[in-house]
Amino acid sequence: MRKVIVTEFLTLDGVYEDSTPWQRGYESPEIGQFKRDELFQSGGLLLGRVTYEGFAQYWPNAAETGEFGGRMNSLPKFVATTTLRDLSWNATALEGDVVEAVRRLKEEDGPYLLVYGSGTFVQTLLRHGLVDELRLMVYPLVLGSGKRLFSGGDRLPMQLASTRDLGSGVLLLTYVPETHG
Repeated sequence: MRKVIVTEFLTLDGVYEDSTPWQRGYESPEIGQFKRDELFQSGGLLLGRVTYEGFAQYWPNAAETGEFGGRMNSLPKFVATTTLRDLSWNATALEGDVVEAVRRLKEEDGPYLLVYGSGTFVQTLLRHGLVDELRLMVYPLVLGSGKRLFSGGDRLPMQLASTRDLGSGVLLLTYVPETHG
């Protein structure tokens, strides 16, 4: 059975998306190694439509990204969308009910499925108990506005599984749902 692992960049005030590239300036070798390791250990990407569109514009044309870019391009992608028609970047739309489609993917054998970004999609996955591990990369920054990951009012009991300093003031907080722990 496959696991679904979510990784999110998050500010101290819970913002995951804002119009500014707020993660810049916090790069570290530890962050790079963590992102590389998780990508190379995964067996595919689960993405929301907006994240897929952004990645599909960037990654196939990013020659300077080396092995990381090669892995991003070669992994199968499963996209939560009802509107996209062009899924040419090694991707498949999640057919029908997205929750049931993810449940079916989880029943397959293989390495874990990795979710990058895709905040609205992640909220749906969390609400339906489909996330096996939530990795929050918390940046030492308060934005005051922007889309917040946890804004739906749902109660989601989580258990802290590990913490890790990724340098530049960024902490990796890994949580599992209480029902899994």
